[in-house]
Amino acid sequence: MATGIFALSMAAFCQAQNPVIQTSFTPDPAPMVHGDTVYLFVDHDEDDAQYFKMKEWQLYSTTDMVNWTYRGTPMSTATFQWAKQGDNAWASQAIERNGKWYWYICAEDTVKHLHGIGVGVADRPEGPYKDVLGKPLVPGDWGYIDPSVFIDDDGQAYLFWGNNGLWYARLNEDMISLASEIIRVETNDSTAFGPLVMKFDYQVNKRILKTNYEEGPWVFKRNGLYYMVYAAGGVPEHMAYSTSTSIEGPWKYQGRIMGEAENSFTIHGGSIEFKGRNFMFYHNGILPNGGGFRRSTCVEEFQWTEDGKIPFIPFTREGVRTPVRNLDPYQRVEAETMAFSYGLKTDRKAGNEHHITSLHNGDWLKVRSVDFGQKGATSFLASVAGLAEGGSIEIRVDALGGEIAGELKVKPTSGSEQWQEQSTEIKPVKGVHDIYLLFKGNDGELFNVDYWKFE
Repeated sequence: MATGIFALSMAAFCQAQNPVIQTSFTPDPAPMVHGDTVYLFVDHDEDDAQYFKMKEWQLYSTTDMVNWTYRGTPMSTATFQWAKQGDNAWASQAIERNGKWYWYICAEDTVKHLHGIGVGVADRPEGPYKDVLGKPLVPGDWGYIDPSVFIDDDGQAYLFWGNNGLWYARLNEDMISLASEIIRVETNDSTAFGPLVMKFDYQVNKRILKTNYEEGPWVFKRNGLYYMVYAAGGVPEHMAYSTSTSIEGPWKYQGRIMGEAENSFTIHGGSIEFKGRNFMFYHNGILPNGGGFRRSTCVEEFQWTEDGKIPFIPFTREGVRTPVRNLDPYQRVEAETMAFSYGLKTDRKAGNEHHITSLHNGDWLKVRSVDFGQKGATSFLASVAGLAEGGSIEIRVDALGGEIAGELKVKPTSGSEQWQEQSTEIKPVKGVHDIYLLFKGNDGELFNVDYWKFE
């Protein structure tokens, strides 16, 4: 009963959109638009992290910018034999070229015991990814973290990276070898990267005057101008950006675009244009149990200024207020698709088949902007698996405490991944609504859910 009461007390919080993922801690978001889909490549802070405890990288996607689908955990430090195993899967970014996907990561190597940059290659965004080099693409060195990949209009690809320093190199068309020497960008230039600040330099073990640029470069091009968004100002970090008429610089500082992240001393992200709208991604630490080492992806929509500048973007709980499109409830909807959730988890598997798990009494998920049309839905079907007796899925409309459209009483199956479609009649639901699935039952785990749909 206490769990259920606490879940209902979350009703106000669940009206938020940010952070956009609640089933895992997802720092360092790296979005990529591919056709009608936005893929979100992220790191994964462990639930019990007291430092940077990061074992793997995860993938999510959306077609509407409000409901996000977990697409699996395609890579871990175990993918890279040269990497220290278990806790150093840091920031990354992925890109598609000629039908292949290239996921650039940073991890500590076992030779120098410094972070270097590697690349996983796959035929699809969900993987499987392989370390085709068997070694770092960029060997470990001080500050060699946070890769950002960019392909220019002429087809030339570039890889930028760096903490307390900024480096880049041209990539060959194969995307797994360097086409140039490593070039260091002069960052101690207030014209290029803003005011100099006092920072602690671990290489010399003392505080020194250094550039406003800190780490996490994000490079892109718009209307012939090159943009570099980055974490700035030391600890705590904020987000700033610089521009250039050439990918090789010189860069010109343009100012701060986001403040210091809530409950996090780092901030990291980047922007995309999708369906004619612009979105800035970042992370903070505001989820329950969140903090500086347990961070979560957030998104804000913004408008470019008429002269091509990024405005200052305030943090909001609402995030993306209107979807790019509505969700069709009459097609199979993966259960790991949601706008917000409480309590539940997704699996930690690679591959294409995933489900929600760790469902307890009072856990719930929310799906936004579900379009039932004028005829409306009269039944609800879900693919479920589990051993618990007495569990159910309650379908609520527009609010966690809203009208109950129906309740699916889940019959046990023969195992936690022995799936069975079960259905129930519901009160007719018409038009566009937010839908909440509230999971109810006795103590302990209830069941797993693979997918659902209305009929």
